[in-house]
Amino acid sequence: MTAVRTASYEIRPASPVLGAEIVGVDLTTEVDDATREALRADFWKHKVLVFRGQHLSPDAHVRAVRIFDEPFDHPRWLHRHADNRLVYTFDLEKAGAASAWHVGGTWRTPPFALESLTYQVVPQVGGHTLWADLQAAYDSLSEPFRTLLESVSAVYSAYPGDGTYDRPPVTETVEHPVVRTHRHTGRKGLLLSSSALRLTGVGKAEGEALLPFLLAHASSPNHTVSFGWAPGDFVIWDNQAAWHYAVNDYDGPRVYRKVIGG
Repeated sequence: MTAVRTASYEIRPASPVLGAEIVGVDLTTEVDDATREALRADFWKHKVLVFRGQHLSPDAHVRAVRIFDEPFDHPRWLHRHADNRLVYTFDLEKAGAASAWHVGGTWRTPPFALESLTYQVVPQVGGHTLWADLQAAYDSLSEPFRTLLESVSAVYSAYPGDGTYDRPPVTETVEHPVVRTHRHTGRKGLLLSSSALRLTGVGKAEGEALLPFLLAHASSPNHTVSFGWAPGDFVIWDNQAAWHYAVNDYDGPRVYRKVIGG
């Protein structure tokens, strides 16, 4: 797609739906106010922004997230970086539970505003990440169906996790409406994760039929974009407008850091 020049940097859209690479911004240094404002506008528009070859330190990673939102201090995370407690570390051989379509932080209200990763070690082949646009998925539903969904919620476990993939039995739950109005743009979209236990607002049998349809519809290739990684890459995404899937098609280590926003 055609690159777009804006502010002091270049935007390279990755698909007609969502996702873009930002060229010409050095996140290892302080970013001026005009660039910060432009980046925020592009973030809400494209939902997934990729900055190649940044090689961010933990502190620089947190500083980059603060362009878009305030970092979130997870109450239970076990694997924190020694240099900054807001940075969570991962050293994986496989994608684990991330190899399913999901929204981060469905255990809390609201879910995380955004998530971000910096990559230190990546597989030579494979290991891409997919995102799907939940607002585009909502838009492509019929008007009667969108009206029905206004009164439907999804139920999730209220267990916050600890940075591992162990999930205890569900003892407490939280509900989120499956239609969410974006806090910055006012645009409506689906809010859904594959960890949903059931739907409320419809009958049990209706919910059992409706939930698989919504999960499949929201992950349609028509709504998705894919990015591959090199060491030093930084990606940040709008967790309340897009969901993601870490493809589990690689062997060997995959090391990265995460900072959550809001």
